[in-house]
Amino acid sequence: MEGILAGVGVLVVFGVIAGGLAGCPSYNVYTQRMEGEAQLAKAESTRRTRVLEAQAEKDSAGLRADAEVIRAQGVANANKIIAESLGGPEGYLRWRYIEMLQETSGHGERSVIYLPTEAGMPILEAGKRPGAAR
Repeated sequence: MEGILAGVGVLVVFGVIAGGLAGCPSYNVYTQRMEGEAQLAKAESTRRTRVLEAQAEKDSAGLRADAEVIRAQGVANANKIIAESLGGPEGYLRWRYIEMLQETSGHGERSVIYLPTEAGMPILEAGKRPGAAR
């Protein structure tokens, strides 16, 4: 009886080994399919992420453009109000010129100032500047 049990045990062991060997090709196919599905899922996730980033960038650019238009309209309205209160575009330009003179007065690096004239031509040289080569 012990011989029969030993023979059955050996057959069971060989059967398990044979079943394992028979299942190896199927397991390889299964693991490759799982790896392919994982790569596909990763590629889809990456694509969705890129699409969302591009959409966010597009939305952001649109909002920046809208903000720039609103800012430009505000500046234009402010300039219009100032120009009208100063008697038109000529008064506005004169006011801006006076502001520029006030901002640059007292700065030692500015030694040449261009003055507007009635003929619209600049005065190129009203005299010799101190320290200029003769």
